[in-house]
Amino acid sequence: MKKLLFTVLIPLLVVTGAQASSNISNDFRDHYSAGANLSAYNRDINALIGMADFHTGKATTFPGFDIGGTASAVKVGKDNDISSEDFLFTGFVTAETFIPVANITLALRGTDLNGFESFGGGIKYGYNVLEVVHLSLSGFYDRAKTDYYTTDHYSVSAVASTSLLVFTPYVGLGYDYGDISTRKFAQNRSSKDGSMRYTIGVNATLFPPIYVFAAYTKTQGEGCINGGVGISFL
Repeated sequence: MKKLLFTVLIPLLVVTGAQASSNISNDFRDHYSAGANLSAYNRDINALIGMADFHTGKATTFPGFDIGGTASAVKVGKDNDISSEDFLFTGFVTAETFIPVANITLALRGTDLNGFESFGGGIKYGYNVLEVVHLSLSGFYDRAKTDYYTTDHYSVSAVASTSLLVFTPYVGLGYDYGDISTRKFAQNRSSKDGSMRYTIGVNATLFPPIYVFAAYTKTQGEGCINGGVGISFL
């Protein structure tokens, strides 16, 4: 699995390695000011979390589960004058399973990486069209923080995918909304902001039950990328 993870994520790491090397928390501390565009920064953080919403439209079934890791890199928006680097980068551990009584999938995710902590969860509802196209709707809530701010993130997403041999290409869209509040500054501020994201990606199961995936997301006119690896019994 380590080799698979390395193979999938190496392009992401090459692109963002030098550009996303700063600790997210310390970078915010060093460049935040009372006149900084907190709204633009908030939208980028929202996208960083929301990109982990999905990697396929196929839902889990009982007693199936999906456990994996996701690495995401968000291209900093042009109006974000707080982040000093080109990308915001972090990773998430994700887990989901089907709850038959409620007929929904329960999902959890979290991270403590690169000066950024987050824990959240959500629900997903999936259905199939002629057993060929897999559709999924989801909603998430995450509580995230650094040493210098906290944020409540909310997202809704819709994704469609289809299986082609070992590949599952997918397209999706989502809306991220975040309520951020700074702390430990002489002038603390807050901001509530939302934005759309549009994703295209592919999931591959080369060695069942292990899968890998990679995706490209467009949000606020900027391109973002994420990829990951996991184990899935759907």
